Amino acid sequence: MTRVVGLDVSKSSISCCLLLEKPVSPREFYYECQFYKFQNNGAGLIGLLALHPEVAVIEPTGVNYSKFWTEHLTKAGVEIRLVGHKQLRNYRENHLGLPDKDDDADSLALACYQFDYGDDLSRFVRIKDKLVSRIRELILRLNHLTRVRSPIINRARQDLAWQFPEIAFVRSVRRSSNKVPLMWGWLAGERESRRYDTLYAVTAGLGLTDSVRFHAKRICDLASEEQLIEDELAQILTDARFSSYRAVFLEFNFGIRVQAVILSQIFPLENFFGEDGKPEIKIRKGRKSGNSTKRHLSLRRFQKALGVAPSLESSGDISKSKVSGGSALCRRALWQWVFSAVEPARRRTNPLLKELGEFLDTEKASGKPVKLVRMRVAVKAVKLLFKMLIATQKVLD
Repeated sequence: MTRVVGLDVSKSSISCCLLLEKPVSPREFYYECQFYKFQNNGAGLIGLLALHPEVAVIEPTGVNYSKFWTEHLTKAGVEIRLVGHKQLRNYRENHLGLPDKDDDADSLALACYQFDYGDDLSRFVRIKDKLVSRIRELILRLNHLTRVRSPIINRARQDLAWQFPEIAFVRSVRRSSNKVPLMWGWLAGERESRRYDTLYAVTAGLGLTDSVRFHAKRICDLASEEQLIEDELAQILTDARFSSYRAVFLEFNFGIRVQAVILSQIFPLENFFGEDGKPEIKIRKGRKSGNSTKRHLSLRRFQKALGVAPSLESSGDISKSKVSGGSALCRRALWQWVFSAVEPARRRTNPLLKELGEFLDTEKASGKPVKLVRMRVAVKAVKLLFKMLIATQKVLD
């Protein structure tokens, strides 16, 4: 018999249910089962491993909270299985009929899920490659640093408006990999600048205070941390397994960050294919027209992963389509890429970007809202990306 543990992960602890087989009546078993609670510390880890689990089933919730347990369990030789939130909720409520949601009920449902669907890997969330997981961690950290930095910069600019107004709204960014932004570096005393020395000598402001210098130091520290992360990302992306993907990315003029965000969602591309290892296309009759139409299922999954898959909402005479679900991080990155790399005419440096740019110009000229136009361009770009990646894979095969 397989020793299966269902783990419901919280911020500082886990609720654990150990099963050797699926109970006949999970609802009744819930009131009799011995549930365990382990803290995120050495004693808690020893307690969990003392149960001698062979398979651990977890929801992919809170990367930082679950990482403590998944890393240690993996090192101990325990197989990790991930169950999607929606799948678990439907399974717990409709299949098991468990009482109102709580941590113990979730841990029992996770353990039971393994006994019902353990032989069908399609029922579980795929565990990402270690390098891809690391890419995702770094991307999330970069986004966190951006959120932290913005209010600090805003506060510093407000102070500079009366202390040194001539530079209050200067845009200062990193120009080289080993130096902090010039203006903030000068304010923090980390870089020299004759230009800023001269400006400050004749400023109409009331003079710099320690508060601004502390803010500038924080901004420089964040910039240095960003640089370290970007350097690690650039190094990871040189892995040979990513070379064919990056060759296609360069056609789109994707920067390092956009490449990393997309790669973290789509690698390996085969995850989107059918059982035969090819893009899955099914022919079905249209519900309204009755005509046979092709359903590009692999492309749809690819779009969904990148956050640009349209979903249809209809009620009575009202029918509308909108982009929802998938990775909000990817959707934001693609929108920013359209804004910075496709919309400016000077950035359209190859036939692919010119094609996307002409499409964008035509859509704008038709009077459609700019936000909608940019998203339509992102959707078109993702479809082209999928097509080009498949072509590259075929060449490699």
